[in-house]
Amino acid sequence: MTHEAHAHHPTPDHHHDSPLGPVETGHANHSGHGHHAGMIDDFKKRFYVVLGLTVPIMALSPMIRHWLRVDWGFPGSDYVLLLLASFVFFYGGWPFLTGLVDEIKSRSLGMMTLVAVAITVAYAYSVAIVLGLEGMDFFWELATLILIMLLGHWIEMKSIMSASRELELLVQLMPSDAHLVHGDHVMDVKTETLKAGDIILVKPGEKIAADGEIVEGKSFLNESMLTGESRPIEKNFNDKVIAGSINGEGSLKVKVTHGSKDSYLAQVIKLVTDAQDAKSKTQLLADRAAKWLTLIALFSGAATFIVWLVLGKDLAFAMERMVTVIVICCPHALGLAVPLVVARSTAISAQSGLLIKDRTAFENSHKISTLVFDKTGTLTRGEFNVVRYESLNTAYEKGQILALAASLEGNSEHPIATGIVKKSKELNQKLSPLKDFKAITGKGIQANIDGRAVKVVSPLFLRENNLVEPIQSTEAETVVYVMIDDTVAGFVALADEVRPESAEVIRVLRSQNIKTLLLTGDNKAVAKTVSDALGMDGFMAEVLPHQKLEKIKELQSKGEFVAMTGDGVNDAPALAQADVGIAVGSGSDIAAETSDIVLVNSNPRDVANLILFGKATYRKMIQNLAWATGYNVVALPLAAGVLYSVGIMLSPAVGAVLMSVSTVVVAINARMLRIK
Repeated sequence: MTHEAHAHHPTPDHHHDSPLGPVETGHANHSGHGHHAGMIDDFKKRFYVVLGLTVPIMALSPMIRHWLRVDWGFPGSDYVLLLLASFVFFYGGWPFLTGLVDEIKSRSLGMMTLVAVAITVAYAYSVAIVLGLEGMDFFWELATLILIMLLGHWIEMKSIMSASRELELLVQLMPSDAHLVHGDHVMDVKTETLKAGDIILVKPGEKIAADGEIVEGKSFLNESMLTGESRPIEKNFNDKVIAGSINGEGSLKVKVTHGSKDSYLAQVIKLVTDAQDAKSKTQLLADRAAKWLTLIALFSGAATFIVWLVLGKDLAFAMERMVTVIVICCPHALGLAVPLVVARSTAISAQSGLLIKDRTAFENSHKISTLVFDKTGTLTRGEFNVVRYESLNTAYEKGQILALAASLEGNSEHPIATGIVKKSKELNQKLSPLKDFKAITGKGIQANIDGRAVKVVSPLFLRENNLVEPIQSTEAETVVYVMIDDTVAGFVALADEVRPESAEVIRVLRSQNIKTLLLTGDNKAVAKTVSDALGMDGFMAEVLPHQKLEKIKELQSKGEFVAMTGDGVNDAPALAQADVGIAVGSGSDIAAETSDIVLVNSNPRDVANLILFGKATYRKMIQNLAWATGYNVVALPLAAGVLYSVGIMLSPAVGAVLMSVSTVVVAINARMLRIK
């Protein structure tokens, strides 16, 4: 059903394409929206034209006249009926007839094949009756069948449009114009022409046109549609801003870091469309079932026709049963069961700061039995603040110890480094130039300062080198030691505050029967304090980056279905190894992550939201699949006429109504998906 190839046919290709059609990742050029809107209008127009013609067709139909016991026929009325019905068949049935051709070409028989076969059989038989074959024509049933199928498709297309609207809102976030600062004047340019290094002016209330850094001004920015963070965020000089976020009352000058095609928003939209296009196992199962259902419908229709003829029924009766079976078994609801849920879940997730990169991993989140948390920045604020620092060598003052540590840590993005540098800046300390800077993997850093070998190391480094730890730290502290020429000269102690919402997250996960473990490079005392305070199931402390992968493998070997949350840099191997890898707070580097899902914020509540939403999404898919298959199991025998002996028999029009209702039920159920 390649609707891109044929403008009249609005039904999504259940086997090849996203239900949403093409969506541009540039700014407001969103062709998918116009494509579907045009198809909705086309079906609406065809529906009303067919509706207008169905009334005279029914009035002239010999069967209807017989039921009403009236005789307003006139010479040649049969040919007028044939003319009207022919127009309905070719004009109203055109999307289904062309859909049949498309499906045969793509060797992917489905709903269009069934509808086209049903209406063609009904039309050809009725034409033969008018031209002299004995029997009663099917024209009124043909007209009502096409009318109901058009109405069903029209309603369904509106549901698909609704499912794509969240993505359209993301696309529309990017403003089409920007105010480019050119020397001493400002000129308006198209957003897509912006390039790295350009300076743009953002007036109060406007959307940021490109990712960048503030070079002048300060304001509060609303990033809720991009990150799910509801509170406006204060932004000052040097702070990063995201394209699509809404400026508050301040005026800003922003230096563009990259063009609109590489913006965070463009990456989000690409991730969403990729995830919607990706085929998960659930969807492939539904596609396979839909193909089988098509074959079963064609076989059952033919078998029904033969059986009723053998049982002595006339040709018209057998033909009607066959047409009803074929129509009622259209695998439309089955074909849409998964794509509509996919379309809604990926777009809603993106608006809430949950970016799904791997659909299968997201759907598998309902299987998670153990969730491994990296501590820093997820369960804790990730803002290490210096709580004390001392010299342990009379040759150095305590201020010198902090300054040396800050000089080494100045190049690092690690939260501990940030805390030390922040404290040093507060004290207006002068930092020293470095030579021969090196990282000691997982244990510290080293460099030469003024001819002295200076290291900033963890307690683990001291123990591995048989050096005595000179101080006792409190359980909540993280201590780093400053060594000068291989002698411990002082220490800096920092503390990281546990987020107030973390305990609630652990409680929610426990209620879902998910074990929670803390995985950290920090010392056992700190890990135990955090783990106990939050009521977690355990902790793994003093784990180096390369060992995290082994810890995940260990859990998996015990039969656990493991999800791992981490910052996506040193946790990359572990995130890739986990059954579901969740990168936390990755900001605009989302494309480079090895994770399956990216949480834009570092808020642990998003982890719980993700798990609950993954379960809700999977539940909706199963509900839709159960409804679509269950409906066919009941409807097929009724259409074939198994209850004919007790007076229950479905007409083709009633079959079409039931088929359309099942599709609409699936669409409405998908629309009801929400993030709690």
